[in-house]
Amino acid sequence: MKKKIIEFNSTQRMKEVPDLRSGDIVKITRKIKEGEKELSQVFEGIIIAIKGRQSSSPTMTVRKVSHGVGTELILPIFSPNISKIVLVKRAKVRRAKLYYIREKSTKSLKLKYKNLSEFAKIDDEPKREEAKEELAEKKETESK
Repeated sequence: MKKKIIEFNSTQRMKEVPDLRSGDIVKITRKIKEGEKELSQVFEGIIIAIKGRQSSSPTMTVRKVSHGVGTELILPIFSPNISKIVLVKRAKVRRAKLYYIREKSTKSLKLKYKNLSEFAKIDDEPKREEAKEELAEKKETESK
């Protein structure tokens, strides 16, 4: 029975989301309606908890400190209001829930981060080579 429920929940998920863990710093772009206008707002913070991973609607708690005030958002990962989730950095943490971060100051938190730009460069190299080849082909056709 449990396998059937997990399979059903996985079919209900709508979009592709990067592999998220607690300790990751993410940029979340969400759509906000103000009257007739639809704005997109970016919220960048650290994931302190992810709940309900196997359900059809897992939630994540994201925290940031701006101007000395801590702000937390509890968001459903597959919400239609979330347009994009970008993984910025990944920290090495030993806990699944990082609630202790609430009492710590931002300066005292010294997490070991891996910069993901190194991995992005490796992934982009084949794309760059393809783009260079396409440009060379276009120049050849234009010169003829």
